[in-house]
Amino acid sequence: MKFNSIILAAVVTSSALTMTTANAGNTTNTALTSALGGVVGAAVGKQMGGTTGAMIGSAIGAGAGAGVSSNKRDRTGAVIGSALGGAGGYTVGKNMGGTSGGYIGAGLGAAGGSVLGKKVSEDRRYDDRDERRYDRDERRYDDRYDRRYNSYRYSDRHDNGRHLGWYKNGKR
Repeated sequence: MKFNSIILAAVVTSSALTMTTANAGNTTNTALTSALGGVVGAAVGKQMGGTTGAMIGSAIGAGAGAGVSSNKRDRTGAVIGSALGGAGGYTVGKNMGGTSGGYIGAGLGAAGGSVLGKKVSEDRRYDDRDERRYDRDERRYDDRYDRRYNSYRYSDRHDNGRHLGWYKNGKR
């Protein structure tokens, strides 16, 4: 029990130091803090609520770690990915290697999930930007918005269809 508390204290200390020095947006730092958060969350959750508590704790810890170290634009994707990866990794690791395997699985799953979620968020943002750009270009060449190729100019005149311009009433 004393050895577990020493390990827990070391992980909490190193994760706190890493979270404060992490540059926002770096994928490696996001993965590292997410993994440490997942392991700490799993350890604390296991002490508080057994296996289910460890799974929930790993999800919360991994999400918090990813949220701290990811940049603002990709934060949501990194948090969701790391929380799902941390919970899934703990479950798989626990089934394969007991409690230690659960901790390792939580760390690896949270790291992989945060990187994947961040990448998906970046790709979606890039695709949205391209889509908006092509929408604008498409609208520029669309005949509906161009007065030169639209016959709306003749629909509001009330001269019975004789469009003579300067020569109204037959005066030429």
